[in-house]
Amino acid sequence: MRTYTIGRAAALLGVSPDTVRRWADAGRLATRRDEHGRRVVEGPVLAAFCADLARDDGDGDGGQDGAPRTSARNAFPGIVTAITLGDVVAQVEIQAGPHRLVSLVTREAVEELGLEVGAEATARVKATNVHIDRP
Repeated sequence: MRTYTIGRAAALLGVSPDTVRRWADAGRLATRRDEHGRRVVEGPVLAAFCADLARDDGDGDGGQDGAPRTSARNAFPGIVTAITLGDVVAQVEIQAGPHRLVSLVTREAVEELGLEVGAEATARVKATNVHIDRP
């Protein structure tokens, strides 16, 4: 199962590593120690937390500064929060900071990219199309 360090989780959430540590210390985000003694977050746990955080009422605790998290090429690095597989088509949801992006791709693409809930992925938006890349 994919795990994320506190620093990488912070980058995906758009907050500082100290904020993630405080959330973990307060029991808001479950972490564990890996074989090297580092605190890590399981991918599906981070995905659920990320989606919940985006639904929060904006009390400021999330550290969201209101700035869009896009590059000049409209890339939204984030974490996969949901996948709905059909026989041919799949719906993939990515939470990228405060942005929830949904892409319809082939089932084959999901399998080839190894996408699963909790996996890191980048949504690239062009006009009305959302493409997904894996790092």
